[in-house]
Amino acid sequence: MKARLADIAAQAGVSEATVSRVLNGKPGVAEGTRDAVLTALDLLGGERPARLKQRRLGLIGLIIPELDNPIFPTFAQVIERDLTQAGYTTVLCTQSPGGTTEDDYVELLLERAVSGIVFVSGLHADTSADPSRYAKLVSQRLPIVMVNGAAAAVDAPFISSDDAVAAELAVAHLESLGHKRIGLAVGPERFIPAQRKAAGFLKSTSSRGIKAHVVHSLYSVEGGYAAAGQLLDEGVTAITCGSDLMALGVIRAVRQRGLDVPGDVSVVGYDDSPLIGFTDPPLTTVRQPVAAMCRAAVRALLDEIAGVPVPRTEFFYRPELVVRSSTGPAPA
Repeated sequence: MKARLADIAAQAGVSEATVSRVLNGKPGVAEGTRDAVLTALDLLGGERPARLKQRRLGLIGLIIPELDNPIFPTFAQVIERDLTQAGYTTVLCTQSPGGTTEDDYVELLLERAVSGIVFVSGLHADTSADPSRYAKLVSQRLPIVMVNGAAAAVDAPFISSDDAVAAELAVAHLESLGHKRIGLAVGPERFIPAQRKAAGFLKSTSSRGIKAHVVHSLYSVEGGYAAAGQLLDEGVTAITCGSDLMALGVIRAVRQRGLDVPGDVSVVGYDDSPLIGFTDPPLTTVRQPVAAMCRAAVRALLDEIAGVPVPRTEFFYRPELVVRSSTGPAPA
């Protein structure tokens, strides 16, 4: 038990005495510290004392992409908060190029006997990935919920921001400012959100008689910078983007050509991630309804865990245009 207390204390970053107080139900321990100790106990595979089992119902896996894009920590924070309020402990798994893969994380979570898994912008959004990895989890009766992306072969609920509507909102805004040559800088074509944004963009520009250009690149500042070079060569006066990070790369490319944002080129982002309103200039963007999406994902997962049937469909949530200073009238 001495070694076990030491392991839990090291994992939670507290003293062994604090661990002992928590496990014995003694008063005088802050709620945050108590949660940290119980989470450490869960992660180390320990059995909670009977008196504490009602405090937490189990572990939920949350797999998200890298944290470089600030929208993903936002998703993680909201989902974790909602799960904590429901009595669950979140095991956060973040991916990075060359690091632990989604499949590796799933195996780890299964070893921890998680009660369910939430996937945010995972391989379910990649049309080149094999969806059988998710069908296997469903066959094991593990509740799963997918956020932003859909795999028709998987019998699970999906929660998505409506990317086609996002493109429509951006185009309508730019048209109202007089822009007739608009470009779209968006992520790789194999990703479902990128496909939907491109389709919605082309449909919206075509119906308005706007000359449109689409460039697929990486969801990053560098990707936006590269896409902007091609779009500016085409003579566009406005560029809407697949992410706020791409929009920052576009602004950098515009300025390196000696042009002004928005005087010469208007720029629209997507996500409305934290602090994006404090860029130079403050970025006009399309806001993902993160809070509503996370709430729906958690509710669907909890219903799955409780055995309550959840419709096997994709639920779309409408984004919102947020107008700031990176868009303006088309140049004469």
